[in-house]
Amino acid sequence: MHSRILWLAVVSLLGACTVGPTYQGAPDTGADAGKFVRAADAAFNASLAPTRWWESLGDADLTGLIDEALTNSPSIDIALARVEQSRATLRLRRAEQLPSANASLSYLHAELPGIDLGGGSEESDSGGKDTMAVDLYNLGLDASWELDLFGGRRRAREQAAATAEARLAELADVQVSLAADVAQTYINLRDAQERARLFEESVRLQEKILTLTRQRFSAGVASALDVDRVETQYENTQAQLLPLRAQVEQYLNQLAMLTGHEPGAVDAKLTSVSPIPLPPAEVPVGDPAELLRHRPDIRAAERNIAASTAAIGVNVARRFPNIKFMGLIGTGGSAASDMFDLEELVLLAAPTLSWNVLDFGRSGAAVRQSEAQRDEAEAQYRRTVLAALNDAETSLSRFGYQRRQLGSLARAEAAATRASVFNEQRYRAGTSSLMDQLDIERQRISAAAGLVQGKAALTSSYVAIQKSLGLGWTPVK
Repeated sequence: MHSRILWLAVVSLLGACTVGPTYQGAPDTGADAGKFVRAADAAFNASLAPTRWWESLGDADLTGLIDEALTNSPSIDIALARVEQSRATLRLRRAEQLPSANASLSYLHAELPGIDLGGGSEESDSGGKDTMAVDLYNLGLDASWELDLFGGRRRAREQAAATAEARLAELADVQVSLAADVAQTYINLRDAQERARLFEESVRLQEKILTLTRQRFSAGVASALDVDRVETQYENTQAQLLPLRAQVEQYLNQLAMLTGHEPGAVDAKLTSVSPIPLPPAEVPVGDPAELLRHRPDIRAAERNIAASTAAIGVNVARRFPNIKFMGLIGTGGSAASDMFDLEELVLLAAPTLSWNVLDFGRSGAAVRQSEAQRDEAEAQYRRTVLAALNDAETSLSRFGYQRRQLGSLARAEAAATRASVFNEQRYRAGTSSLMDQLDIERQRISAAAGLVQGKAALTSSYVAIQKSLGLGWTPVK
């Protein structure tokens, strides 16, 4: 009795042992202190940025597209499927720590020729040989349990749990990227539509000027060179318009794909020209510490370190012996009623100790491999953090400069518009030449197109800031 108690105590103590390194958290990168270096522009403040950042742009079409993409996109479904796979693996690893049991019910009928057991045989119809009929019934339950002596299965469960959390972070990263991609494509669409509208306006004006110039040529007050110059300007403007129309269709197709639809599905909603949404006057950006908490790719990289650390323990445990308990309970006999006769009960218990004592360095190599994978995961984490900080600082810097550039572009466009209106009056009064008017009109169109592109660039930088901060995802249960 005392030996059994001692044996159980030893087994319990060994079962509490877990080999391999215990995860202590991600390596310190020193990136969670201070403020963003490039956030000195007056447009930035250190308050927390909203998760649904696209609502601050005040564009109902954009909000609807992003919400639809986050619901219908195949990219989200793929990431969700990977989450479910990892969760199923975690449930499997948990179940592997528990005993397993199998119930069985069997019946066997056999006729054995050439056996004489003293009257229990029958003469067969052919050849006169004796045969014996045997019926066997069996009801049984067998169970097995591998004792987790050195914590290999616990480490496997830790690895599966960390992997499942990494997949959740990857899902969030897909949400962040998808929201930013939809917003960027929408901005590109509105940019192309607005510039196409400007060129269409220019084409109509130049068509009128071309008609007037041809009339003046017929009247002998304009030269053939004037006609050729106006016609050249007209055709060049037409040539610039066609690629913009192609871009509009390209962005419409891309938005349909991002929202999980076939090409043409969003055309009716977005064909009308609409202004480019502009970011708010103040942009909340938080600080680097907030970035580290929000960026899903950083979270995924940190969870990968935890998973690879647990994998070391899994491989270390394989270098030690393991104990497996097997048991069998069964009843049975030559009649069906024997299955319920406790006097026919059979009990079997078989503990088994196994140890791979001669593996020629295989287990050591597996441990070293998992350690190298852990080192790689740590390096990947540091690179991910540095890349995230670079993304944030670059987008902040770009936004600040483009905000100031937009002011210059707006002033240039206003000056070009005033010059065009003034010179048109001079042209109608005969104090300015046709070529002067064409050149000033070209400058006005160019300034207006530059302003449109400046607005698109500013809002694109705003989108890049939100993506670099890791915003746009919601937790998934």
